[in-house]
Formats: sequence, C-alpha cells, structure tokens
Amino acid sequence: METRKIGSLNVSIVGLGCNNFGRRLDAAGTEWVINAALDAGINFFDTADVYGDGQSEELLGRVLGARRSQVIIATKFGHNMPNQGKGASPAYIQTAIEASLRRLGTDYIDLYQLHTPDSETPIAETLGKLDDLVKAGKIREIGSSNFSAEQIREAEGAVKPGGVRFVSLQNEYSLLKREDEKEVLPECDHLNIGYLPYFPLASGMLTGKYRQGQALPKGTRITNNPDPSRWLNDANWGKVEKLTQFAESKGHTILELAFSWLLARPIVASVIAGAMKPEQIQANAKAANWQLTPADLAEIDAILSA
Repeated sequence: METRKIGSLNVSIVGLGCNNFGRRLDAAGTEWVINAALDAGINFFDTADVYGDGQSEELLGRVLGARRSQVIIATKFGHNMPNQGKGASPAYIQTAIEASLRRLGTDYIDLYQLHTPDSETPIAETLGKLDDLVKAGKIREIGSSNFSAEQIREAEGAVKPGGVRFVSLQNEYSLLKREDEKEVLPECDHLNIGYLPYFPLASGMLTGKYRQGQALPKGTRITNNPDPSRWLNDANWGKVEKLTQFAESKGHTILELAFSWLLARPIVASVIAGAMKPEQIQANAKAANWQLTPADLAEIDAILSA
C-alpha cells in the first residue's frame, strides 16, 4: 500500500481506527481485524487511552506482540481517563504516557497526540514536556487533534528553537463535513502538518448501507446516537444519493469515493476508519485505489455545493 509522511513516519494511506477494540469488539474480534489490516498492507493503527477505558490500547499491544516494530502506533491523551485524570499539563502527560506505554506493551509511541486542547495549560508547557519525552526516546513524533487554525498557529509559534512541533492534526472531515477547508487545511498545507481525517465515512452515511426510504440497520453508530438528525437529514440524504449515483456511474461505490476524495488532497496523510470485520478492512484498503481526475473532483464539488 502507498505511504505518506507524517514528520519522519511513513504511514499507510489507509489506517485502522481502533476505537471499537474493547467496546464493540472483544479480544477475538480485535485479533481478527488487526490481522486482516496487516494482511492488507495497513501499518498505521490509531487508538487513544480513553477508547474502552484503556482496553483498546491493551488489546492492540497484545495482538501485535512481536510485530510491534513493523507498525506505526498512534495514541492520544488529554480526555478524561477514569482513575487517571485529564489535560495536557507536564505532570499529567508523564502519568498518561507511562500508562499508555504499559497498556500497549511497548517502550515507545510513534505518534503521541493531544486529543483535545487544554485551555488551562499553556501550549508551550505541553510542548516542553513532549520535547523531553521525544529526547528520552519514548515518543517519535507528536500530533494534535480537534485544533482550530488559530490553535495550530499558536502551537507552532510556541515551539522553541530545536524543539519538537506538532507534525499532524486529527480533525473531523468528510464529504459531508467540510468546515476545515476554510482555514484549517490551508494552515496545515502552509506548515506541512499531515492531516488525519476522523469520521471519514460520516458515521456510516458514506458506506452505502444507508439509503433514503429504507430501514436503518440496527446497532450502528448513527442509530445509537442520541441525536441521529445530525446525519439523517434531508440535506445529507440528497447529497448521499447523488454521490452514490456518481460513484456507480464510474464503476465504484460511495465508500470508495469517500476515501479517494480525501486522499486527492496530498496533505491528507492517512484516512483512518474503524472496522468490525475483515471484509470492511479489505473494502477500505481497496477504496484507496481510485484516482479521481480534476473533472471528477469538479463534478463532486458541484454535487456538494448544490
């Protein structure tokens, strides 16, 4: 599989989101999915300490075992973690990383990401502590998540000479969620920050399993959401139907369109999607093979702008 750069890291352009591990997937299911990802050429695994209250990290580390050096592990800190704390203060970062290293069964993390901005801790203090951990060999690169363009600029301005800087940003972005195009993506382009879109399939709306007028599948992210109208609304239904027709007219699926459209931007380093079974992994890996033309992109933009 093709790879792209996040700082010094070479990551597969399709990554595996590990948020289901320890929650919707048990140990056996997790092993099944991870092995399928490795077989498909995926080397980028994105988790967080809060996923499954630590179980995602534990299962990922356990299943990878001796293969740990063959992959890129990204995890996150900052959200409230039961019996551990939250935030981005130097003291808490030390607690959080030691706990993640222990759960993952490794002595280093490839990409350590601040899961959400911490308004109570100056970003310079956060970067200073992360710099110490990079120098100690416990982290290879650092990233951010849920940052605005202004917060990206603030963090870049707080980097000390020779110090570590955020080389990635993980925000929500998809065919149905394009707000980052206005300021955030241009800022990432300007600063050469690898962009990692989460919810690339719009919580399932871009998988092809939701069609207007048909019964909704049970047990899915959207149907379990307390406010499904965020996705299940007339505007999105209209776009999904037209995007599906466009993809099918080209001999592809809307899922393939969702991945390929994101990867048409060179600043997008990897499209991270979760999976519950190997067939989904295989479909995600295949989706990256469609090379959209400038004419395709113009037609898609017209659909989305209508």
